[in-house]
This record gives sequence, structure tokens and C-alpha cells, in this order.
Amino acid sequence: MKNNKILVVDDEKNICELLRLYLEKDGYEVIMAHNGLDAVELQKKENPALVLLDILMPKLDGWEVCRRIRARSKVPVIMLTAKGETFDKIMGLDLGADDYIVKPFDAKEVVARVRAVLRRTESEEDSNELNFDKLTINISKYELTVDGVNVDTPPRELELLFHLASNPNRVFTRDQLLDEVWGFEYYGDSRTVDVHIKRLREKLEDVSDRWSLKTVWGVGYKFEVK
Repeated sequence: MKNNKILVVDDEKNICELLRLYLEKDGYEVIMAHNGLDAVELQKKENPALVLLDILMPKLDGWEVCRRIRARSKVPVIMLTAKGETFDKIMGLDLGADDYIVKPFDAKEVVARVRAVLRRTESEEDSNELNFDKLTINISKYELTVDGVNVDTPPRELELLFHLASNPNRVFTRDQLLDEVWGFEYYGDSRTVDVHIKRLREKLEDVSDRWSLKTVWGVGYKFEVK
């Protein structure tokens, strides 16, 4: 089920209620907090799809709330504040906020901004997941699902598989894979690629006849899609 939960954080309860009214009318489920400490705890507990966050609040201000949320989550954050100075906007964006709305605002505009940020976030998440027959590779969550079962996979193995599967039927040399997956600063033996490919094959062997991890002799490897 799609997460449609929005956390609204503002010490002015009438603002929270106004936003709740408009957001619920648009199909969202709304939870509310009126101080920074409660906001941090609710975000952790409820895992909302987006946070609407005021800056000037008791206990913890919005800057610190955003900082703590960003330390553990990529949930979209839209800052709400009466301050309109450029410094405050830069501060919020530098802390990882996705958008910035200055009070007084039109509640309909806030709902439109929420929709826009969620669409953008969902699009980014989709680009981080590849789906094939009986195979899902999610690079943002670092999850490999094989025939419906989550398979523990070291990060580098998953990055290698994601890179190959993002370019189906393209052949990569070992040196290309070292540069593009391990990074240009890596000076190790190219045989490390062979080791990672071998481990991936053990996880993916005989899962599907629609794709496979192929060796192109004398060249390198490819993720072949039939």
C-alpha cells in the first residue's frame, strides 16, 4: 500500500488544523506535532511520506529537527516559516530540505507543493529500482530480491549487479567496471571483478531464463536480457 501519511509540524495549532483539512481532502493521512522533540519522535515512529516543518518552534527549532531527520532518513521535508530572507532559504536547503514555503501561504498551494515533491521523490525512487523476471535490484535500499526472497548481498556486489543490469546487453571490460563501480581511485587487481561476479552467479543461478549474467570471453561481462 502506498504511503500517504504527512507529518505536519507547527506550534500554531490553527495552522496545523488548516493544513490537515486541506491535505485530508486531497486524500492524505495527517499526523501532527507542535514542538520539535515530538516531531523527531513521530517521524521515527510513523515513517511519513513527507514532513511539513515550521522553523520557529519550542524545544527544538526546525533547523535542528531537519538535521536530526536527515541523519537517518531521506524523507522529503518542506520548510514552513514566516521568515523570507535568502539566508533562511539557503540554510534550509543546505540541511536537506526539499522545498521552502513562506508564511502567510495559501493552503491550496501547500497541497500542490506536497504533490509535486512526492511525485519527484517517487520518480527518483523508481530510477533506483530495476525489475526483471523474478529479480528486483533496489540500489537506494541496497536490497536484492530473487524469486520473491530478499537475499543478503554485500554493497559492492549489489552496485556491480545494478550497474550491469542498468545497461542490459552492454559488454563491460573489467577495467571499465573497476572505474565505474569501484571508482577511479581503486588500484586493486582486476580479478576482484571476477570474484564478485562468481558470488553473484551463486545467488542468481537458474532463477530465470529471461536474463543471465554472461561472460564475454576475452572482453568482460554483461547482463544479458533475452
